[in-house]
Amino acid sequence: MDLAVAAAHVLGDAGAFSATGPSRKSRPVAVVGRDPRASGEFLEAAVVAGLAASGVDVLRLGVLPTPAVAHLTAALGADLGVMLSASHNPAPDNGIKFLARGGFKLSDAVEDEIERRLGEEWSFPVGSAVGRVRDAYGEADRYISHVLTTMSTTLDGLDIVVDCAHGAAHMVAPEALVRAGARVEPIGSRPDGLNINAGHGSTHLDKLQQVVVSRGADLGVAYDGDADRCLAVDHTGSIIDGDRIMAVLAAAMHAEGLLAKDTVVATVMSNLGFKLAMREAGITVVETAVGDRYVLERMKGDGYNLGGEQSGHVIMLDHATTGDGLLTSLHLLGVVARTGVPLKELASVMTPLPQILINVKDVDKGKASVPELVAAVQEAEADLGETGRVLIRPSGTEPMIRVMVEAASEEHATQVADRLADVVRKACI
Repeated sequence: MDLAVAAAHVLGDAGAFSATGPSRKSRPVAVVGRDPRASGEFLEAAVVAGLAASGVDVLRLGVLPTPAVAHLTAALGADLGVMLSASHNPAPDNGIKFLARGGFKLSDAVEDEIERRLGEEWSFPVGSAVGRVRDAYGEADRYISHVLTTMSTTLDGLDIVVDCAHGAAHMVAPEALVRAGARVEPIGSRPDGLNINAGHGSTHLDKLQQVVVSRGADLGVAYDGDADRCLAVDHTGSIIDGDRIMAVLAAAMHAEGLLAKDTVVATVMSNLGFKLAMREAGITVVETAVGDRYVLERMKGDGYNLGGEQSGHVIMLDHATTGDGLLTSLHLLGVVARTGVPLKELASVMTPLPQILINVKDVDKGKASVPELVAAVQEAEADLGETGRVLIRPSGTEPMIRVMVEAASEEHATQVADRLADVVRKACI
């Protein structure tokens, strides 16, 4: 509740209200959504109470994906949005995501300001100045209608399997895909509050692969718990990760003249095969630090409209303010429907290079740039040449340094990664 109060004052200008009435023309408005976790029920109650007690009117959206809450924050003219979700994590976890006006994620500075103001003494409104709460579950259809209007073709004739991770997309995703014209087999679509992401969704693709192959479907798509990411499998059950999805979308948008500045934004973790494929297609790749917020910041700052991560966070800035799994899947399916080319063939636009990641634990992550390691990296890069690359990255939360190596063969990548991991163990203690 205290967090909601602080957010109300930072994002909703709740401080403009006196104890007896507003000093601005109208009360601030917040929209609140959640995924189906059991803990979301009482977290929602606490957040709504904190907002309303601060003089904010609240629209409860119910169970909806994070990108739906982001879209509705903008579409309904809300001053802030709140999503209760722990994304791809298991049911016992939960979290609170705040969105600013327009549906955008918060900057680090704004998040720090909310944290700084936690526990401040506030003068709370009373009487008619207290925020009012109402249910707005029907607004889900506004989101579905929005994503469907971004489509330039129907999905008539496509037979797909959709894995909703027993999560926030379990109602809106099958509905949208059916309305787009596809024949849909939903799985992971029966949340009970405790089974979110359990054996289903974008982090557990085995079940989706099995059902796609056994059904003889054209392809399958999978979301995570809050549906801001999407991965896919082709008709053979092969996994199509975020890099390959971006490659398909970028190539299609480039061919249609829709890719802003002929550029796609990706993180340093995107596979080198993606970058080589984009270069071959005449598309520039701009790199950012790991995290979809950094991708979005670069896109907004430089006027790009497509970006994302290998994990399946894909941002289509012409249509959304954040990664949107449903939107991504609709446009990926749209390319398949429009071209008549199977996803397996479309995804062959890029050939992923073998990628080896070693997490070296219990080291001093502040020593990731010591001379011994820098020299070892330079030697490894010379060894790999243009057909490979090295990335050394300290963990943001643990005493750990990540060593990532890509090479033309898995054997070569493993050899180089093992050598660098040994250097980290010796030089970063």
